Amino acid sequence: MTHPLIIGLPSKGRLQENAFAFFARAGLNVSQARGARDYRGAISGLEGVEIAFLSASEIVTELARGAIHFGLTGADLVEEALPDPAAKVEMLVPLGFGFANVVVAVPQAWIDVHAMADIEDVAAAFRQDKGRRLRVATKYVNLTRRFFKRHGIADYRIVESLGATEGAPAAGTADCIVDITTTGSTLAANALKVLDDGTMLKSEAWLIASRVADWNAAQREAARQVLARIHAETEASNRRELRAFLDGSLPETLAREIDQFGGEILLDGSAGIVSLLVPKADVPRLADKLVAAGARRVLVASPDYAFSPDNPLFDRLTAALPTQAGQDAA
Repeated sequence: MTHPLIIGLPSKGRLQENAFAFFARAGLNVSQARGARDYRGAISGLEGVEIAFLSASEIVTELARGAIHFGLTGADLVEEALPDPAAKVEMLVPLGFGFANVVVAVPQAWIDVHAMADIEDVAAAFRQDKGRRLRVATKYVNLTRRFFKRHGIADYRIVESLGATEGAPAAGTADCIVDITTTGSTLAANALKVLDDGTMLKSEAWLIASRVADWNAAQREAARQVLARIHAETEASNRRELRAFLDGSLPETLAREIDQFGGEILLDGSAGIVSLLVPKADVPRLADKLVAAGARRVLVASPDYAFSPDNPLFDRLTAALPTQAGQDAA
């Protein structure tokens, strides 16, 4: 029996909604046979792929132990859970949602504290005046330790947070916090401020591959198909097709300019039609040049997908994995 390629997706919440939408845009429609409570799913029309619905933190764990091949989760969870992420996972592509920052925040009443260098002075004052260490509440224990060490701060104690971290200073269980934030409004509502250099990680959702999973030939082929669709959708979203009706071929100077700015010539005008695939930002400028070159009309279309022999995501995956011969021998 051939084992499927397993993709871990978030089991609930906004992250799941965004994951479903991301996969759907790439033509990868996720289905759950028994409804929303089904913890296994599939991708419609794509054989050999199974979806595992897990919490965002479980996805990291399962990637690290090789139980799933791909996972969609936040970079903050990867950096927190894995001491050496590059040994276990390959970060394939950021997905453009799930943005949040892991930050150091202190009470607004600490008017002279603006940077991490000031925390060292605060810690020394707590030790001298109160006879105890500075208390830092956080769910991000490992990230905090690494960040504070990088700034030369050692005289503090971590208070692991199980609830709303931002409320710890007001409750008296901690003096400052390390937490994740999107807008900063919750921190401000709790009379906290982010240090000027206190952003330790800018996080977003990523598509991540496990380096330690078993990757047989069938699983790699399924991965190639999945990644080809994702790349084709990404390429299309950043590009536009320009179609112009010209009397004659595309001027050589314009052809060179299109190539220089990363565009592609699909039809060169020899049949009276020029078709270009160009970066979205270059559309108005190139349309003007086509009109100046004699185009009677320039049409602009948004392709759903832009497939090609190139599959850079799969190339990145292949480079991160053992050779197929090595895996088969193992």
